[in-house]
Amino acid sequence: MTTLDNRPNTALLVVDVQNGVVDAAHDRDTIVTNIAALVDKARAAGTAVVWVQHNDDGLPRDSEEWNYVRELVAREDEPVVHKSWGDSFEDTDLEEVLAERRVGRLVVAGAQTDACIRSTLHGAIARGYDATLVADAHTTEDMSGYGAPPPEQVIAHTNLYWADHRAPGRQAGTVTTADVQF
Repeated sequence: MTTLDNRPNTALLVVDVQNGVVDAAHDRDTIVTNIAALVDKARAAGTAVVWVQHNDDGLPRDSEEWNYVRELVAREDEPVVHKSWGDSFEDTDLEEVLAERRVGRLVVAGAQTDACIRSTLHGAIARGYDATLVADAHTTEDMSGYGAPPPEQVIAHTNLYWADHRAPGRQAGTVTTADVQF
């Protein structure tokens, strides 16, 4: 139901699963395993896999922290979108990458739940995409020392409100890794 014309395809968007982002993340190994399973499912179905990679002062390009985790490797033909803001669309070529592939529906996984995942989901909906969050394939670090809820509550809350998110002519929602259909 995307509001984008002639965009029948789906893409798996893997956001910021980089060493410096997920090393201290909640349930890191389970989440990375689920994302690897999603990548395998997407590839088997012929669905585009689009990788998003953040860089800033804390994640300088080409540093060990900036690299994707060793369990996840992009193929040569899979685009990597570089970003410096929370929303993966903001000041990047993501829209062009998706338009080339006629993508109107995104399946989103990665990190961090309370920053780049939420920003990207809202950015997608605002730009006319359908956006599905994989409920058991996103994570965040513990920011409770700064007043945030514990990570499992941040994740649960994001899943709760995104499950029923809607916009005119667009669909959102959540799904588990096992139930993703490409």
